[in-house]
Amino acid sequence: MILVLLGPPGAGKGTQANRITADYGTPHISTGDLFRDALKENSELGQSVKGYLESGQLVPDEVTTAVLAKRMAHPDCAKGATLDGFPRTLGQAHALDRLLAEQDRNLDAVLYFDVTDETAVERLGGRRMCRQCGANYHLKFMPPRDPETCDQCGGELYQRADDCRETIRRRLKVYAEQTEALVGEYQRRGLLKRIDANGAPNDVAAAVAETLRSIAAGD
Repeated sequence: MILVLLGPPGAGKGTQANRITADYGTPHISTGDLFRDALKENSELGQSVKGYLESGQLVPDEVTTAVLAKRMAHPDCAKGATLDGFPRTLGQAHALDRLLAEQDRNLDAVLYFDVTDETAVERLGGRRMCRQCGANYHLKFMPPRDPETCDQCGGELYQRADDCRETIRRRLKVYAEQTEALVGEYQRRGLLKRIDANGAPNDVAAAVAETLRSIAAGD
């Protein structure tokens, strides 16, 4: 089963992708991981990705698609994959269509994790990280004993710049602008499955599991 996960920052896509991997044995493929893996390679493609990232430019769609094509040719993708972070635009969606056609495969569904801005801001705005050991916390959902100190090493906890509320709202606005047409396209093609992602992770996972069962049954 080949799935695409859509949803704004804070929707919980990564958490649910890991559960899908555990349940179905298909890899979770994120563009961030793909780029990090490409940077480790001394290949022409890896050097191309490195050049764009080091210059602060966005990696072009054709390069991203080439990296994805290489990853999806691995044996662990034989039964499918869960794509997270790609596509983000109509151009990337069309590139994915061409890639899958070349591999004689089809996209089975697009899971759209629908979450309110308020929920996303609460989830992302409460995140804290230790400067010393990198441990992660959340002031509401996984709080440290002391809101300023790491439980594990006693290091200082801080909030990433990306997790400040004003920055989060800008990220949500950009995401909505980028993906509005994409959501409509997949809905028109009958591939979009909306998941209410405002609840607890276990509740969202149950909704995902039910949706995937329905897809597998051909409903």
